[in-house]
Amino acid sequence: MKIWKSLLIVLMIVANLAFAQPSFADRPKFSKNPDYIEVTQALNELSQAKDAETQVESLTPEEIQKRTEELTLQKYALETGINWGKCDNQTGNTIAVYGKRPNSEDNEDAVYDNGLYFLANGQSTKNNWDCDGIYLANDVKVANFTSSPNGQGEELIGPAALKILDGTQLVIKTNPDTAAIELNVPTVKVVDSNKANWFIPDISQTLIDTRVPNAPTNQA
Repeated sequence: MKIWKSLLIVLMIVANLAFAQPSFADRPKFSKNPDYIEVTQALNELSQAKDAETQVESLTPEEIQKRTEELTLQKYALETGINWGKCDNQTGNTIAVYGKRPNSEDNEDAVYDNGLYFLANGQSTKNNWDCDGIYLANDVKVANFTSSPNGQGEELIGPAALKILDGTQLVIKTNPDTAAIELNVPTVKVVDSNKANWFIPDISQTLIDTRVPNAPTNQA
């Protein structure tokens, strides 16, 4: 009798392991993703401003509508499980981008949280490879840069690391008249070197142009 009871207990344990998803294997829900929290908060602020017919940090109604549309799509991407970003280089030069290293045991001893790669002109980073953001050289500036989704545009000069949200395709272009970098999305943040463990060197665009492109791309 004791043997049958023991077998029954073993069968129940096996059944629970087979059909119940272990809590330690659960992936964090998108609602806990910092990017998702930031996008949701920004959307709420824009919605309140739109309903009250007021401006947010001097944004025009047209700018509020444009940012609302962009953030709505980013929120949807995060809700549907897209946990990576993409960088598209249309600057005419090689640029430096940040991204995850290949899975290896060496990552445990890595000095920085991600790697710095070089992306050739006309190329975009590979699908499902998370492009965390781009490096801005010390002699390059970004026109109409916003430090928050609801912020007002201003000029930013490198060196700096710019982080994008998951689910974003960042297109980087050069203005032919001013030579300034232009970004297509308003949700790009300057990385605080005191809080994030990213490699942010003080180098020029001329030096970056001499590097061999090695970022993972769809063309590779």
